[in-house]
Amino acid sequence: MIDRLDTDKWLKRFELNQFPEPEIVQLKHPVLLCHGYGAIASLVKPSPLYDIALMLRAHNVLAFAPNIVPYAKIETRAEGWVKLINELTESTPTGKVNIVAHSMGGLDMRYALSNMDIAQHVASFTTVSTPHRGTSLAELTLKTPDAIRDKLADFLDWMGDRIYPHTKSDSVASAAQLTRKYITEVFNPATPNVDGIPYYSYTSAVGKGTNEPIRVIARYQNKHIYDIEGPNDGMVSVRSAKWGEHIKTSNLSHLEQMNLRVKDDREALYKSFWLDVVKMLEEKGH
Repeated sequence: MIDRLDTDKWLKRFELNQFPEPEIVQLKHPVLLCHGYGAIASLVKPSPLYDIALMLRAHNVLAFAPNIVPYAKIETRAEGWVKLINELTESTPTGKVNIVAHSMGGLDMRYALSNMDIAQHVASFTTVSTPHRGTSLAELTLKTPDAIRDKLADFLDWMGDRIYPHTKSDSVASAAQLTRKYITEVFNPATPNVDGIPYYSYTSAVGKGTNEPIRVIARYQNKHIYDIEGPNDGMVSVRSAKWGEHIKTSNLSHLEQMNLRVKDDREALYKSFWLDVVKMLEEKGH
């Protein structure tokens, strides 16, 4: 049987790479991964961006993915990040970190940079699918009938208080801060970019208006956002997520970006996306 095969082609499958180790990325500063709104991911792993940090460490990147309160207003969450940054930079040679913030985490850090005297500890600031102009999904959520919304809010606050008992949760107030009206009329005018810090952003689009798949459970909200704001990742539109220097638009859903509900055939996309983020930082000298 083996004689009938193209033996060269068959054995090619077992060819050894000269250097099979993960690609090395050399950054000047550690990476702090800031997570967004919600606590779903924390139910299945130590922190929402934990496995991303582990993957980046395999590429020589000193990455950290700590937890802060999952359901709270931007100002409250920003206090948590600032405390962690101060603690982290005390033990780093340069006294600085590269901030890579996902979703609402990007709003937290924009607020911290503008208002909380933390800029001297930040070498660069990158946001991934952050609703810099709000999201119509927040508005849809807040339009839920009061009886349902209040019960859901009570549950989320209860869960948030147990997952992160150090700070009181407030899911409704934090969701209200993600609306397009609040972000564009209140937050953005009061939160200018800080001079001397490079701002980068990544956006993402899946589902309607693209050739990329999205889970059935997320199709309604994907269509809802698309009809109002255009292409989106199931939670945040491409238009809303652009801020500073826009690097690229990925084809991962909002949950896939956190390594949640990633199918086997899309795992390589998830890994290459995050590797590309730190390689971008390397190329720009951070």
